Amino acid sequence: MAHAQTDYYVPHGSHWPIVGSIGLFTTAIGAATWMNGQAGPWLFYAGLAVIIFMMFGWFGTVIHESLSGMYNRQVDHSFRQGMMWFIFSEVMFFAAFFGVLFYARNFSVPWLLGMGSGLSTHEVLWPAYNQAWPTNGPADVGGDFEAMRAWGIPALNTLILLSSGVTVTLAHWALKSGERGKLILWLGATVALGATFLGFQAYEYIHAYHEMNLTLHTGIYGSTFFMLTGFHGLHVTIGTIMLLVILLRCLKGHFTPDEHFAFEAVAWYWHFVDVVWLGLFIFVYVL
Repeated sequence: MAHAQTDYYVPHGSHWPIVGSIGLFTTAIGAATWMNGQAGPWLFYAGLAVIIFMMFGWFGTVIHESLSGMYNRQVDHSFRQGMMWFIFSEVMFFAAFFGVLFYARNFSVPWLLGMGSGLSTHEVLWPAYNQAWPTNGPADVGGDFEAMRAWGIPALNTLILLSSGVTVTLAHWALKSGERGKLILWLGATVALGATFLGFQAYEYIHAYHEMNLTLHTGIYGSTFFMLTGFHGLHVTIGTIMLLVILLRCLKGHFTPDEHFAFEAVAWYWHFVDVVWLGLFIFVYVL
């Protein structure tokens, strides 16, 4: 065993990477076969179960190693770099979807209206098309729909997420000050706000599908709307679960004012989720 004060801890041989690989591969095969109308759901959910099992096991191992004093400042630095690169990869993930939205709104739709291309192909292909954004395309894919308004649940959810960014910061300050009661209070409030956001988003989706005919199949507007808000909702779900785990660890007294990287990593992730939502609210709902 490495000594945390002098040596860089090198993990022992672990079976969790191969378990995670099996789960990811099974999930991918299940999703692909599901989209082709075959017996994909069973494979998909089986792979997802393996991934969840792996995450509980692997993170449990890391927590045990941390509490056992196996990590030092070098290891902490490595964890911080790893989390930074992970968040950067998430930035690129959402940048791709925002890029799709930008391309559709600023290039594809104007070209269909005969703007900018100089070729006037719209007169041959879609001469009757005269819609601007939001649109489901000249083929009216998915039928008539109602666009999602910004000043309702989306605005309320924006306030909720911004408030959760404040509460998680207050919890961090309380942890650094050694105020355990305030830490639990503010972190619990952050978890509650995250869960509330998800509840409102679920209601918004139900309303969109049943009252507005706005679905994933409603042309380019529907697909970009649900891709961006849906993947963000997935990240809020993951972030809320992470915050809940950190809350349980705080209740067990796992962190100290000087040693609490796991808390900081989750707080970084949550602030990233907040920033992405601000972009979504502006470019998907408002503009």
